[in-house]
Amino acid sequence: MARPDTHRNPASEEVDLATLVTSLIKDLRFGAVEIIVHEGRVVQVERKEKYRFDKPR
Repeated sequence: MARPDTHRNPASEEVDLATLVTSLIKDLRFGAVEIIVHEGRVVQVERKEKYRFDKPR
């Protein structure tokens, strides 16, 4: 049985999503922010940060 959609305000979600993504990339030096979309709706946001170390000489 399909779950009915709840009433949402898309405009407020966009503002919240933009604020979230901005805050995730603000201090990110090396990495990625991935936005997961299902059926045209953002369902998840992931932040991956990389740390690389120089090889000893």
